[in-house]
Amino acid sequence: MKNRINTLFEQKQKDILSVYFTAGYPNLNDTVSIITELEKAGADLIEIGIPFSDPTADGPVIQQSSHLALVNGMNLNLLFNQLKNIRDKVSVPLILMGYFNPVYQFGVERFCNKCNETGIDGAILPDLPLWEFENNYQSFFEKNGIHNILLITPQTSDERILEIDNKTGGFIYMVSSSSTTGKNQKVEDFHQDYFNRVNSLGLKTPRLIGFGISDNQTFNKACENANGAIIGTAFINSFKNNIPLEKSITEFVKSVKNG
Repeated sequence: MKNRINTLFEQKQKDILSVYFTAGYPNLNDTVSIITELEKAGADLIEIGIPFSDPTADGPVIQQSSHLALVNGMNLNLLFNQLKNIRDKVSVPLILMGYFNPVYQFGVERFCNKCNETGIDGAILPDLPLWEFENNYQSFFEKNGIHNILLITPQTSDERILEIDNKTGGFIYMVSSSSTTGKNQKVEDFHQDYFNRVNSLGLKTPRLIGFGISDNQTFNKACENANGAIIGTAFINSFKNNIPLEKSITEFVKSVKNG
């Protein structure tokens, strides 16, 4: 079966909205409900966060959601169990995102097998070095049809960006800045020179911009410079409203897409 991420970018080249949330938050068994409601609301792609005890690249909102998810009892075994029938409910591409340690502890080959079994299309593991992936784990991903999605930042050299363009799977995760997740950026804070530099390289792989995307204005700005954007912190923050999850998710996605 063709990877759903590839199919998405073939069918839609602009204004793609990817939404990240932490599995097991706000409640342990919310995972499937959040995924199904996000698809209904119009999310094009969904990133499911694997909670970890030391999420150093994340800001306080995602750190707190990860901590509470672990307190709630979330782990990879339970997450895969929750997702075992997810493809009966949704058709959008699904990605697991997190730090490499929980995946390594689970077993990388076993992780890839489980992704295949449950219908996961890709993984984003920012702290897994490319050389280590290629030397030790690439065969497990390829055998199971799982994309390993790589990141670039404003500090990434042109040479490295071109290498990542050749080696990433599905799309390039284009980090908007050097900060942690969840910084309240405004449009004028984005590194337009960085966006222009990447656009000038003529990359063949689609790109989604993440970090600092929080509303319709920042989403539109990202879409002007890439195929779409990734929102995480602002979405997780929306759970704080004392309204039903379904209504909260629908209103959030609508506000991002339509203002």
